[in-house]
Amino acid sequence: MEKDAPPRFRDWYNELTPENEKLPLEWKKLDQTYFQKMLVIRCLRPDRMTVALENFVRRSLPNGDSYVDCDSTSSFLQVLQSAFDDSLPITPIYFILSPGANPVEFVEKMARANGKDPNKMLHTVALGQGQDVIAFNKLEIGHKEGHWVMLQNVHLMPSFLFDLEKKLDVYALEGSHAEFRLFLTSDPSKQIPVGILERSIKLTNEPPQGLQANMLRALTTFPPDEFNDKEGKIKTILFALCYFHSVMIERRKFGPKGWNMMYPFSAGDLRDSSTVLQNYMELNGASGKIPWDDLKYIFGEIMYGGHIVNDLDRRYCECTLEVLMGDHLMDEAELFPFIEGKNISFKTPPPLAYDKYNEYIQEEMPGETPVMFGMHPNAEIDFRTTQCGKLFGTLNELQPKDSSMAEGGGNPVQDKVMEFMRRVFDEAQLDANKLNWD
Repeated sequence: MEKDAPPRFRDWYNELTPENEKLPLEWKKLDQTYFQKMLVIRCLRPDRMTVALENFVRRSLPNGDSYVDCDSTSSFLQVLQSAFDDSLPITPIYFILSPGANPVEFVEKMARANGKDPNKMLHTVALGQGQDVIAFNKLEIGHKEGHWVMLQNVHLMPSFLFDLEKKLDVYALEGSHAEFRLFLTSDPSKQIPVGILERSIKLTNEPPQGLQANMLRALTTFPPDEFNDKEGKIKTILFALCYFHSVMIERRKFGPKGWNMMYPFSAGDLRDSSTVLQNYMELNGASGKIPWDDLKYIFGEIMYGGHIVNDLDRRYCECTLEVLMGDHLMDEAELFPFIEGKNISFKTPPPLAYDKYNEYIQEEMPGETPVMFGMHPNAEIDFRTTQCGKLFGTLNELQPKDSSMAEGGGNPVQDKVMEFMRRVFDEAQLDANKLNWD
């Protein structure tokens, strides 16, 4: 190895995003075979392994972005409607509950959109002691007359679920009314029968990963038509609120560096904050003055601050709102804190249409870094190293459990996975000269 190799590797090692930088000396040729470059990243910078893997999927697979990026531009109601369109009378839609989620209101909205009166044709039963009889009565009505039935908190009565599974098998043989639908809700639980899980369409409303994805998802809280009808000042404040909401959620991934406790911030906090904003702006419409102090108090002390119990966490929330909420926001204010000299920026745009805000977030937001949260670039090393460990732990679990399995025909699923991966890697190698890895 050349004499200057160690310092040059040290420079590459100290890069914030080494997966995007060429390796030193003759190792730079590995940019043409990115999978081999990932082996070096795995050895020297395991904290960047998950990011490198995302890049590999984007570049290697046709339409690779669709495998990495979730559909953050669709609201939960749109996702629910899509699942409903794919469902059948014997296919329950299963909501795995997350903090702050309320699927009942979305099911009611979808019922109205599909021409059903929720008060007459949607039967909601909260399971608990003695509620199994009522639940089966409602199921019979829905099965025969084409009503919808929603059973909440089914994890509280796991024994009932085995009877429910048998009942659904009977309905499948008899043939249910074409408009009958069953909705289930529960906390994550290991007591749910596998048969229920296998036949269900499973949905959850967990926030996506990444600041950009969370901002896109936050924007879906507001119906496009209603959003476009709002005045320019409200649109700008809502955009800043979407950024604030996304930061509050995404800081949780940094562990104690982000928050001292795991607070259950949710889309409900953003939705309630937007309602308060609209009401205050209507009250002050004649004067045209924005009541910043009132808004900051309600957002920081009640809506989001109501979850916060640690004084330092509360101080961070207040300081962030102090920086964001002010008259300067109306003049393309900088949203990222403490970025002087770091060549990174994300400003509030002038008032735009709903679709244009989506485009702005996707096109103008830079690649994610802790600097966006006002944190040191090294703040993400811990959680990304943990991510890498979990990733390779999962890959290790996919391997045959003993040598006899590996030698005696192996695992059919494992063989198919390996065959697919080999084919992908072979195609990637053949096309390497055609791809611009820079």
